[in-house]
Amino acid sequence: MEDTFKVIGINYRDIGDQDKLGFKERKRIARQVAYFIPGVANLGQPEIVFAITKVKGKWFFGYYSENQGTWLKHQQKPHNYSTALPTRVARALVNIAVPKLAGVKAIDPCCGIGTVLIEALSMGVDITGSDFNPLVMKGIRENLKHFGLSGPVFLRDIRDITEKYEVAIIDMPYNLCSVVSDKEKFEMLQSARGFAKKMVIVTTEDIDGILNEVGFEIEDRCEVAKGKFIRQIIVCS
Repeated sequence: MEDTFKVIGINYRDIGDQDKLGFKERKRIARQVAYFIPGVANLGQPEIVFAITKVKGKWFFGYYSENQGTWLKHQQKPHNYSTALPTRVARALVNIAVPKLAGVKAIDPCCGIGTVLIEALSMGVDITGSDFNPLVMKGIRENLKHFGLSGPVFLRDIRDITEKYEVAIIDMPYNLCSVVSDKEKFEMLQSARGFAKKMVIVTTEDIDGILNEVGFEIEDRCEVAKGKFIRQIIVCS
């Protein structure tokens, strides 16, 4: 190997206590591994960084790169809503909805000001955005342009979508300005059942009955709290 390198020992974020290694132990193991790598070690400014960690009793070794915190930059959008999804949650939704990019067409049919769209496009996801509110169109496009992103965004109702997608990410409308009746929720989710094989939904209300009624099967769920305000994240297929 011509490039300079270094090896670091790390603790995986969510490991159990039995796998956690102390600082001295991590350094010792890193030195042992580095001994078997051909090339020139450089602890100051290496061209390649390798990492080794232990998870559930098994050792893992590979290339190491740090998260650049892109989502932090995306918090500074020109246009935003106080009720919009936090950018970190939006990025997590995209990771859940599209774990692998190849061949996946996604849609955010209630994209609002574009929080999910920005995260998805910045991650290389093939995603289409749409919203029925004409007042948000200018803001969405300016937000995308601000971060040097581009993607199809349409003014249309979710009930008018006819194209087929592998997955939909839907942040259900809520707050005083977006009151949606049970009938409208049913129609929205029934439409999604027709154009998406998989769905990741964000909701502040109990919609399990509607999801079952339109034919979706709930695979997983969690809650995201912001003070007393709680969102449900539901994965369906």
